[in-house]
Amino acid sequence: MQLRLLRFFLLFSAFGWGVCIVGVFATWPQINSIAQGMGAKPIAYDPMLDYWLRMICGAFTLVGVWYLVLALWPRKFAVAIPWFGWLMIAEGVILLISGLRLGVFGGLIIFFLIVEPEGLNRLWRNIRSYFRVWPFSY
Repeated sequence: MQLRLLRFFLLFSAFGWGVCIVGVFATWPQINSIAQGMGAKPIAYDPMLDYWLRMICGAFTLVGVWYLVLALWPRKFAVAIPWFGWLMIAEGVILLISGLRLGVFGGLIIFFLIVEPEGLNRLWRNIRSYFRVWPFSY
């Protein structure tokens, strides 16, 4: 049971990382249309950006291939699996922190729009006027 679950998660990770192989072989207009399909604005062709996109996609694909090798032969590479497990946990924590940061920022925006609809400028004016007449509370 544990071996099946391990293989499932390793295959899932291999697929997730291995999808990046599309970026290695796709042309710039194809990548641009994929990005636009996901909501991005059109990006003009830049040879340096194209180069780095292919390099990053190639590196991510190699990580996916390594996860695939671990999924196919888990007993042979039993020593490496805990290390890659910790790598997946670290990756998850990094993504969680990034998501929480965006969530907190969005929550603060919503909070200030509800509490102070006239903006932070109005809040700052209220604080200044309070301190201007501070000793007297009228």
